[in-house]
Amino acid sequence: MTPPPALLEGVRVLDLTNVLAGPYACYQLALLGADVVKVEVPGQGDLARQLGADPARNADRMGTSFIAQNSGKRSIEVDLKSEDGRATLRRLVAGADVLCENFRPGVLERLGFGWEELRAINPRLVYCAISGFGQDGPLRDRPAYDQIIQGLSGMMATTGDPSTGPLRAGYPVADTLGGMAAAMAVAAALVRARRDGVGARLDVSMLETAITAMGWVVSNQLIAGVQHEPIGNENMTAAPSGTFATGDGLINIAANKAEQFAALCVAVGRPDLVTDERFAERETRKRHRAALRAELEAALAARSAADWEERLAAVGVPAGRVLSVADALAAEQVVARGLVQQVEVDGEPVPVLGHGVRVDGQVSRPRSGPPRLGAHTAEVLAELDASEPTRAEVTAGEGRR
Repeated sequence: MTPPPALLEGVRVLDLTNVLAGPYACYQLALLGADVVKVEVPGQGDLARQLGADPARNADRMGTSFIAQNSGKRSIEVDLKSEDGRATLRRLVAGADVLCENFRPGVLERLGFGWEELRAINPRLVYCAISGFGQDGPLRDRPAYDQIIQGLSGMMATTGDPSTGPLRAGYPVADTLGGMAAAMAVAAALVRARRDGVGARLDVSMLETAITAMGWVVSNQLIAGVQHEPIGNENMTAAPSGTFATGDGLINIAANKAEQFAALCVAVGRPDLVTDERFAERETRKRHRAALRAELEAALAARSAADWEERLAAVGVPAGRVLSVADALAAEQVVARGLVQQVEVDGEPVPVLGHGVRVDGQVSRPRSGPPRLGAHTAEVLAELDASEPTRAEVTAGEGRR
């Protein structure tokens, strides 16, 4: 098997994060070749070890949520409330390139590892703090979960329609966006650290990252003073552009250009719609979107969504079925690109996601399965040339191999 890409070969990341935004960020770095050492609380570890849809894995502290974001990492147990543990973290920081954490603001500083202390230990260190609201501001000390951020960012207010919204997205989009922004910023900071020998302090706000991801919804408000109204699966910028019923299943169609609209009308056997005065111009199509939808759905009822997807794609009309998660993962395109990869968990192959970016034509995939809690404590300490690891550190690691 071809080895995974190693853009970050030789980069060591200390992962002091928990649950999703931070672990996701560090997983992206691991997929690109970084050596990610997960620093966990002895006997407990990342809370995600107990989260997921498989109760048996949760009880075994290898929950599906943990497996998904922590393959390819190594785990070391360190008690940061003890002097021995803090001494160990100092040695780890001295030899690391990156430290990521998602404690509440001020927690790491109270443990003796504020930015000034970290920079004194390692001037080249890239320190990335991920939090709900950022390291300053009036909300800095508030706890935040994905749904809280979705609500405060305006995301929920834009989702759904007048009868169903506001709605949260069905997956933790704010956590994921925060983690993605963190990984991008870390990679950029590493360039400067390698070039100039200067580290960086990165302050990632999930709230701000969520707001920046809303594109024209935000720009319309900022620049034009127009507030977005939730319109369900419709696209406010064009019509016909949204989700349509067919003879079997739903299909998304985005005929946003005049030529695409014309091709759509011909494909569904209604070329007359092109010259209908209600639909002849972009703005008139938007004003009469409900009537246009009714005409198109009557025609689309003749075939299945799968059939229409092929027919419309063939004539240059952007279209795609609305799939379940299971169907999306099994789709020919996703399978052909190798997004889903297998890792080993206790001798059993388990599917996880690789990176959505190929590097030099290669699939970015984890190099190993997720670590047992503390499985690499002795190994990592040995790499630090620790003269003699404390008995507590060693037994915490070796007892869970």
